[in-house]
Amino acid sequence: MIEVERIDFISVAVRDRVRARRFYGDVLGLPENERTPDEFEAGNVTLGLWEPEADGVPFAPNGAGLALRVPDVDEARSRLEAAGVEFIGETVDTGVCHMGFFKDPDGNVLILHRRYAD
Repeated sequence: MIEVERIDFISVAVRDRVRARRFYGDVLGLPENERTPDEFEAGNVTLGLWEPEADGVPFAPNGAGLALRVPDVDEARSRLEAAGVEFIGETVDTGVCHMGFFKDPDGNVLILHRRYAD
């Protein structure tokens, strides 16, 4: 067995890094990693933009979703909608958390997420 300390980064498959940088940096407001413009900090993990087709790998968006913890799902959703982001359905109340689903420009599912209690 190995000892995993934490997840350092998650690759986000994109087709256009410039467009993805604008979305993750300007629209979502994630801070750019100080070492590389293709990485964004999301609290406890780094999101690394990756163009798989540049490496000869077929592009496929993540349909499972990446959950972004926010203080208030409704407020974050309103801000993103004002910036032109379209959501998939209504905000969901699971009885444990609130979730709002949307896609980045490359079709990767992102989720605004907040549990009722930690």
